Amino acid sequence: MRRITIVLALVAGLCLAFHVASAAQTKPSATIELKGGSVAAGVGVSWGSGTLVYKGKRYPITATGFDVGDVGVTNITASGTVYGLKNLDDFDGTYAGVGAAASVGGGAKTETMQNQKGVRVHVASTTQGIQLALGPGGVSMSITRH
Repeated sequence: MRRITIVLALVAGLCLAFHVASAAQTKPSATIELKGGSVAAGVGVSWGSGTLVYKGKRYPITATGFDVGDVGVTNITASGTVYGLKNLDDFDGTYAGVGAAASVGGGAKTETMQNQKGVRVHVASTTQGIQLALGPGGVSMSITRH
């Protein structure tokens, strides 16, 4: 009986630790807005530029490596939320997919990606009928510095 109580206490402690860790990640650190287009009709890999809003300030960003999947798509808009961004320099990097993509209302698909510094971005196309996906090499995003 004592062993069961100890095991249950350990399991409860682990559950609490995971809950606290995930609650810390639920508040976005920043938001992003992206605009871009495909490199060439049929190629699918796209580029973009946009804005990162972090601590009330707006920073220009670039992004390459999204896959729009549709032939002839030239204009794309997307928006997203950023989590785990503690330092502005941590935003730059190559983002790889984590978890499964999810569909949201209107057929849009959200992607969750994370860079090597632990920054996570949830992004969805806001262009009607276009679904963004990560390219095979991930997505490179960086702040444009002057």
